[in-house]
Amino acid sequence: MKITQLDLFSGIGGFHLGFERAGYEVTSFFSEIDKHAIAVYKHQLPNSTYVGSVTNVRGSELPRIDLITFGSPCQDFSLAGKRLGMEGQRSSLILQAIRLIQECRPRVFVWENVKGTFSSNNGADFWAIIQAFANIGGYRLEWQLLNTSWFLPQNRERIYLVGYSTTTGGDWRGVFPIATNGRKALEPSIKQIGVRLDSGGKQPYQQDRVYDADGQAPALNAGKSDLIIKHEIGDYRSDEGWRPRKDGNCPTLAARAREDGSGQPLLKENYRTRRLTPIECERLQGFPDNHTAFGNYDGEVKPMSNTQRYKQCGNAVTVDVVQAVANQCKPLFK
Repeated sequence: MKITQLDLFSGIGGFHLGFERAGYEVTSFFSEIDKHAIAVYKHQLPNSTYVGSVTNVRGSELPRIDLITFGSPCQDFSLAGKRLGMEGQRSSLILQAIRLIQECRPRVFVWENVKGTFSSNNGADFWAIIQAFANIGGYRLEWQLLNTSWFLPQNRERIYLVGYSTTTGGDWRGVFPIATNGRKALEPSIKQIGVRLDSGGKQPYQQDRVYDADGQAPALNAGKSDLIIKHEIGDYRSDEGWRPRKDGNCPTLAARAREDGSGQPLLKENYRTRRLTPIECERLQGFPDNHTAFGNYDGEVKPMSNTQRYKQCGNAVTVDVVQAVANQCKPLFK
């Protein structure tokens, strides 16, 4: 299935990859202002076209767009932020996405944002956004709160809203809920699969996990068959100290991080505690290994700093979640 995508606030291409994994053949026009994210997108998805800042994109200058995706800046809605809601300069950029939906009239649009959008200004902001979508006219709206932990061992709750045209003849069977026999998608396999730990360039740990069913991961074998290392995932607070996650899921990856990974979750290996590596963060977001390792800066490929790699993973949508949404959207493009 061939589609043309307008990828707004595109980050490092999570929406593009998610739809590709669902079987779509995607041609992307992408908009982003972070130069490092732009460089990664260009390097990993070289056939895509960069169209500049969302404020400068005009539907009349684009080909026919089938899909618009956007995870608009969420700091003003975040439970961890100042909760300025739609009064915040960054969160109000969603109005630019709404403008482009009006100009392009795609078959489908998908919006992703933080859980805090539901409660921002006592819910008034969320319903103002819904009203703005409804005012476009000709779209049916559905949404659901999805958690990355249903697919990968990271606790990351995000709203996914899908709008689909009522005039293009697509199938109206509905997108949500995403579930299997009343259970969250793929839930039974999460504890069994886990995410492989980063070998750091040494002997690859093909069977290693961030955790097992008990929240720990035995079977790290560094060349010694009798070596067993127990793992716990968690974080650290100055007032509480080490806080292991009882469910074995990684806390939400944050966009704030330093070169050494400060600000990211921690992994406890027996009595040694270390930060997650950039590769582990990529895996927890569903990206291929080293997706963020290099960027294309005006035709010159350069290595990416760890600070930027952590930031980009924390800002990204989870590819596996997008894939699940994209699968549900297939009838809408027929």
